[in-house]
Amino acid sequence: MSSLVMTQHEFLMNVAELLKYAEQHGYIVTGGELWRPIEMQKLYVQTGRSKTMQSQHLNRLAIDLNFFSKTHSGTLKLLSRREDIAELGKLWENMNANNRWGGSWRGKIESGRYTFIDIPHFERTR
Repeated sequence: MSSLVMTQHEFLMNVAELLKYAEQHGYIVTGGELWRPIEMQKLYVQTGRSKTMQSQHLNRLAIDLNFFSKTHSGTLKLLSRREDIAELGKLWENMNANNRWGGSWRGKIESGRYTFIDIPHFERTR
């Protein structure tokens, strides 16, 4: 097997571990984007949805996940603030030295806030 295949396998095993932990701690999780074709990445860069043509989505080494919590009334609330899933980001980054969580990214500061913090993004660098 190629090195990329093994890295993809290890990445997905970490994703499985993250999902299991999330479920055990009361999170509801849905999947977002895993693989992204080069044409879509170019479009994302052109429209500002991404800042790089070096996205790990191109290598199937990144996944975007949506985390929800149940409210007291039983409805689901999308967790969109960094603080909402920081424990999951820390867990992810501690699983492997090459794991990165988008909630840990720091972009340039605009209007008193950091730009391009990608909270639902979990990736493995090579």
